[in-house]
Amino acid sequence: RATGSRTAPAAMSGMKKKLVFKFAKGFRGRAKNCHRVARNRVEKSLQHAYTGRKLKKRDNRKIWIGQINAGSMQYGVSYANLIFGLKNANIGLNRKMLAELAENEPLSFQSVVAHVQPTVAESPRHKALEDLGYKGMHLGAFSPTMDPAIRGRLKNSSGIRPKPDDAISEQQSSVEQKNM
Repeated sequence: RATGSRTAPAAMSGMKKKLVFKFAKGFRGRAKNCHRVARNRVEKSLQHAYTGRKLKKRDNRKIWIGQINAGSMQYGVSYANLIFGLKNANIGLNRKMLAELAENEPLSFQSVVAHVQPTVAESPRHKALEDLGYKGMHLGAFSPTMDPAIRGRLKNSSGIRPKPDDAISEQQSSVEQKNM
């Protein structure tokens, strides 16, 4: 008798032989034509199918989020800010529809992003960072004219390391020399 994982005889006894062989079509070896082996393989394949149906939902959501993020970054808004703005503006588009708009209807997606951008700019977190002199990662984390005390507070609280003032002045002088 073969060892390994095998279902108890009563587990699939309710399934008729014909149905087991119907499900076992395409299996390799004795799993397609020997009832005892086919029954075990069919039960295991049904377990995998159940798991796969759950994973499919997860995978699709990941794909949609990636598509939305790619589409929103074209208009200068991150995925997180877009979703935050949609919730604040009470726009009830789900991720599947947003991904569809981002991929196939760029102008419609642009209008959604444009509708959301003022909401993001009005958020208390965004305003607080602007008040502290934070310009955004893509523009350079900190302005050179920022108060050093505020820079230190930001560095310690958010984990972002601003460049020292002397490094900024060295960079500016090297750029000026290259331009001359």
